[in-house]
Amino acid sequence: MPIGNYIFKLTKRISIFGSTGSIGQNTLDLVRRDRHLYQVVVLTGGKNIEQLVKDSIEFHPEVVVTAYPDLLDALKTGIGDLDITVAAGDNAILEAADRPADWVMSAIVGVAGLAPTLKAVAQGTVLALANKESLVAAGQLLLREAAKSKTKIVPVDSEHSAIFQALLGEDINTVERIIITASGGAFRDFSQRELEFVTPAQAQIHPNWSMGQRITIDSASMFNKAMELIEAKEFFGLPETKIEAIIHPESLIHAIVGFNDGGMMAHLGPPDMRHAIGFALNYPGRKKINVARIDFKNINQLTFSEADEGRYPALRLAREVMRRGGLWGSGFTAAKEIALDRFIAKEIGFLDMVKVVELTLNNLDRLGVLSNEPKILSDIVNVDQEARQISRMVNV
Repeated sequence: MPIGNYIFKLTKRISIFGSTGSIGQNTLDLVRRDRHLYQVVVLTGGKNIEQLVKDSIEFHPEVVVTAYPDLLDALKTGIGDLDITVAAGDNAILEAADRPADWVMSAIVGVAGLAPTLKAVAQGTVLALANKESLVAAGQLLLREAAKSKTKIVPVDSEHSAIFQALLGEDINTVERIIITASGGAFRDFSQRELEFVTPAQAQIHPNWSMGQRITIDSASMFNKAMELIEAKEFFGLPETKIEAIIHPESLIHAIVGFNDGGMMAHLGPPDMRHAIGFALNYPGRKKINVARIDFKNINQLTFSEADEGRYPALRLAREVMRRGGLWGSGFTAAKEIALDRFIAKEIGFLDMVKVVELTLNNLDRLGVLSNEPKILSDIVNVDQEARQISRMVNV
C-alpha cells in the first residue's frame, strides 16, 4: 500500500493454537508458502517439543507455549537466545489467546481447546475452528460470545467447511437437508465379531486421511462423525431431523446441501485438509493453493451406503445429544475422551467405548445435571469433570 514515497506491506497477524498437530502443521505449510503475507504471533503445542522448537525457530512467533509445565525447560533450551517469550501451562495458553491477532486457528484437540477458543473469540477477528469440542460442548455459549465481539467463525473440518461454502449466498431457511459424508474408517468392512478384537494400533491407521492418533481412532469408531453431526446442528442452527450422515468410502464428496426446490450442492475435493484451512485463512476471499486436484477421468465410481446407527451406535448417541440439547454435548465429549483413553490404554475393547459413553450419559441424566443450558464456562467445566469421573469408573 503506497503512502507518500514509501510502500508498506500489510501482513496478517495469525495465532495457531495446537500448532504441532496435523491441522497446525498444515496451517504452517500454507503460511510457509507466502511468508511475506503473515506474521506469526502465537504457537502452542503439547509434548512434541522438538517440533515446537523447530517451528518457533522458523517462524519466530512473539510467544510460544507448551501445555506441559514440566517441559518448559526443554522448550527454553531449544529456543535459546531468540527474542521469543516462552511459557507453559493452561494459564499461559489463555494469556497467549489474549494477544491481538487478525486470524486465530483453534486446533487444540479435546475439551482443553475450549477455554482458549472462548478467550480468542473475544478479539472480534476471524476464528478458524478445528476444535470440535468447542461446538459440541459449548456451541450456544461460543456462538453467543462470537456475536457479541463480531468474530467471524469459519469452520475448518472438511465437512463443515464444505457446508459453509455451499451455503454462501443462500438462505438457511431454504435448506431441506444436510448430508455429511463419512469414509467409514479403517474397519468399514469388518464384521461385528471382528470389531471386538480391534487393537489401538490397528485403529490409528486411516484409509484416506493423514491425521493424529486420537482423531483417527475416533474416525474408525465413528465418534468423529458423531461429533460432526452435533457440530452441524449447533453451527448452522438446523434441527437434527435435517442432518444426516452417509458412508462414502472415496472421501471426495465432503458434504451435500439439499434445498427445498429439490436442488442439491455437493462440495468435492481431494482428502487434503489444506483446502479447508486455506479457505479459512483467506476468507472471505479465495487464493490459489497448490494442492492436488480431482481428475475425474481417473475416478471409476463414487459409492454411497447407509450409515447404519445399529452398526455405528456413536451416531445414535449423537442423535440423542442433538435432541436433548442443554449440557448433553458437554457430557458426551468428556465421556468420549475418557473412553478413548481407556481404549488406547487397552483397558477396554473397541466396541466398549460407546458403552462407556452411553452409561456415563445415562448416569448424568439420572443426576439431573444435563438439562440446563450452559450460560458460562464453569457450567460446562462442572459437567465435564463429573462426566470424566464417572467414565473412569463405569464398568462395561
